[in-house]
Amino acid sequence: MSMTAQQFVRKWSKIQLKERTTAQSHFNDICALIGHKTPLELDPKGEFFTFEEGAKKPEGEQGWADAFYRNKFIWEYKGSKNSQSLEKAYQQLLLYKDSLGNPYLLITSDTLTIRIHTNFNNTVKKTHTITLDDISTGSGVELLRRAFNDPESFKPADTPEQVTKASAKQFITVANLLQKEKQKLDPERLAHFIVLLLFFLFAEDLGLLPDKVFTNLVKQNLPLESFRQSLKNLFASMRTGGMFGVTRIPHFNGGLFDDDFVPDELPDIAPSLRDASAQDWSSIDPSIFGTIFEQILDEDKRKRAQLGAHYTSKEDILLVIEPVLMQPLREKWQAIKLQAESMAHADKSKKAQQLLQDFSNEVASIRVLDPACGSGNFLYVALRQLLDLQKEIITLAARLKLTDIPLTVDPQQIYGIEINSYAHELAQITVWIGYLQWRAENGFAEMDEPILKPLHQIENKDAIINMKTGKEPEWPVVDVIVGNPPFLGGKMIRVELSDKYVNKIFAAYKGSVPHEVDLVCYWFEKARRHLEEGKVKRVGLLSTNSIRGGANRKVLEQIQQSGNIFWAQSDRDWVLDGASVNVSMIGFDDGTQKMHELDGVIVSHINPDLTSSTNLTLAKTLGENQGIAFMGVTPLGPFDISEVNAKEWVKLDGKNKKVLKKFVNALDIVRRPSNTWIIDFGTDTTEKEASTYSEPFEYISENVKPFRANARAGDRTGVAWWRHQRPRPEMRNALSGLKRYIVTPGVSKHRIFVWLNEDILADHALFAFARDDDYFFGVLHSKIHELWALRQGTSLEDRPRYTPTTTFESFPFPWSPSHEPKDNPRVQAITEAAKQLDDFRNEWLNPKGGQYDNSEKVLKKHTLTNLYNALALYRAEYKGKMRMPETFKDAVDRIIGLDEIESLDHIHTKLDHAVLDAYGWQHNLSDEQILEKLLILNLERANTQK
Repeated sequence: MSMTAQQFVRKWSKIQLKERTTAQSHFNDICALIGHKTPLELDPKGEFFTFEEGAKKPEGEQGWADAFYRNKFIWEYKGSKNSQSLEKAYQQLLLYKDSLGNPYLLITSDTLTIRIHTNFNNTVKKTHTITLDDISTGSGVELLRRAFNDPESFKPADTPEQVTKASAKQFITVANLLQKEKQKLDPERLAHFIVLLLFFLFAEDLGLLPDKVFTNLVKQNLPLESFRQSLKNLFASMRTGGMFGVTRIPHFNGGLFDDDFVPDELPDIAPSLRDASAQDWSSIDPSIFGTIFEQILDEDKRKRAQLGAHYTSKEDILLVIEPVLMQPLREKWQAIKLQAESMAHADKSKKAQQLLQDFSNEVASIRVLDPACGSGNFLYVALRQLLDLQKEIITLAARLKLTDIPLTVDPQQIYGIEINSYAHELAQITVWIGYLQWRAENGFAEMDEPILKPLHQIENKDAIINMKTGKEPEWPVVDVIVGNPPFLGGKMIRVELSDKYVNKIFAAYKGSVPHEVDLVCYWFEKARRHLEEGKVKRVGLLSTNSIRGGANRKVLEQIQQSGNIFWAQSDRDWVLDGASVNVSMIGFDDGTQKMHELDGVIVSHINPDLTSSTNLTLAKTLGENQGIAFMGVTPLGPFDISEVNAKEWVKLDGKNKKVLKKFVNALDIVRRPSNTWIIDFGTDTTEKEASTYSEPFEYISENVKPFRANARAGDRTGVAWWRHQRPRPEMRNALSGLKRYIVTPGVSKHRIFVWLNEDILADHALFAFARDDDYFFGVLHSKIHELWALRQGTSLEDRPRYTPTTTFESFPFPWSPSHEPKDNPRVQAITEAAKQLDDFRNEWLNPKGGQYDNSEKVLKKHTLTNLYNALALYRAEYKGKMRMPETFKDAVDRIIGLDEIESLDHIHTKLDHAVLDAYGWQHNLSDEQILEKLLILNLERANTQK
């Protein structure tokens, strides 16, 4: 049966909604209006399109929505007497939508008005209102027809991310105007004022601030002083609740409105605020507060970088929150849910009620700490996950017709520590906004006053050291610790932080954290101690992936000794301040968790280097390898000079040659030589002796001496200004008498070893090996040693790091160094392959005549980095596959031909086989088998040396 728009309007303009039967009659008429079958006609069994969803089930549950159309909409009717009835109906649908499959649309009606609310994931929520007038004109009929036949057509184009960016762009204009006040005000007070403005925009769009009171204020074009006073009055109203004009303002409190401060000399921000208020702030991502703050605060670069380090996307944060915080709760919930349903269906409602209430109380008691909380992103995501879980409990209780379970998860469960006062304030507001958004999105919009409460448990202090006492600060007793502590490499700690600070943390963590590890290691150790003391149950922290090796790894080894790593992401790409880094994510506890997951795969165990195979962390330092590998010199100051200067000074006085040397750093190795020279007065030259070298001494007097005078006190202590800060006498003694020696960059994409002549001095970014034989060079450059170095070392982004201690001194050579039989055919095979490798590379790096273009432009591309990039590409994409010389050459920017790269691959394979033969091992061993054998050999050698 069909119905025209006029018939529909005529009928329903006279009927007030009272009974459910009237609601069903109205819905059937909607179907007739748009030419759609009714629920009874289309789905007599009530399986996908029905009234009173839930009431049809044999257990007798009450329905949650008056009409249900699976995967399309749920529809709720309310009486038309109360102006707030449709809003209450919508809140009810928000509460139950998850249990009804989260359809695309949530529709409410009182017969006079119909509201269609969108419910699509990752989109901004939109509402379409249909009145009887809209139905008369036909526009409302078309919207209803789409709701039934094509609900996906309602999907909004804007995502929360897009709205967030648009909102930020508008508000930054306000921030820029207020920055003019930075010279006149305490930056913290100015920052607090700006947070209040942000909160106004959010609270108004969420409906917490009624009658568009803030937007109307900024639209009034008041004189600046009147506008300023009006803002103060509004602040005061929000602090205690009260009237602002004719509008009642709720009591907000929460410490946010402790005073009514507005800058005395307020710039004309009203026009910019009008533009900002046009955006939908109810859907913003709370993390945007941190981004906007960076535009506001006039701090030094370092503080901004530290603040920025904490801005992490919700998706990335969930990678840690889910396995560490939520997984145990979700597992428990699955068991409780089945048990409660079984009890309710067996007429044991009281027991089911108690079971659900107890678990709800447990979820509401979980305390979460982020000890480096920044602007609060980890905390607000953790809070929302706990809220989601409690909502499932509440919904199940309602479905089972049990007594209502209240929503009790709230921000008081969230703990934080943050040293930056600005970020500390941001964290509190971020948590509150995340909480308020969740309530609005899930049917819990109504709140008791005060709406905000102080979050004193988010503390403004240093998390790893109390500078007054020199001791570790107390962390609160919580259930779970999660977070993203600041990324600061060990070499940069003294540069970025004061000597006093560094000395304090060294003393406080003496014996448990090696000196100059990455700063993040102190958070791991502090969390481990907290766990050992029974003050936390589970921990999930992030670090750069350098925590897997070197001295950093000691903190993970200690975690394994006192507890257990149960979950890890060993190496993930990460974007930090626009730059790509590689991070490790690590979850650990006291050993309670028995299931282990590494990189998404269930494993039997996780080693401290975040592998699940051969545990190389058991490897010992071998005395036989000591006294061979050394870090190069650290000049500290502009000792370096050009080749032109060096030659000129030698011409002026031949004596100068003794203190002038070629100087090579890591870039000279992996790129092209820079032909840099350096002034080097050795390890014990006195100032008087140095002054006899006129030109070099005059140069460093003018350049190095003032540089050293301005250096940090710790760098100057005990260092003669005319000598290098660390001239490495042990290295010089070990290299004495050698015509050449081996070096490798400390950090590089490829593990490359090269020869340097005796008269060349190596920079501290290189490690020098006091050996001049091709055999030793060959073993170092073999796959066998490279595998060990990759697993034992750390990494900087995608560049593995090599160290003389953890990497080299633990590596077991085929024979103990200096005890290899030189006439042995296996030694000679390694020697031959090593020479071939060195010859090939030298010819390619410095081509002569024939087919080669020796232009400077071409030579710039002939670097070891490019050569080994080409080798990696060949092995990954071409070796053993279709042979396409021109395609390969184009792929590597025509720096090398396929035939040449095949030769290089052959030489390396020949070298690898020769080294495997020296160990007496088969050529077809897997990488893991090689590492297993090396570890066995390491431990045998270590036991022999005891």
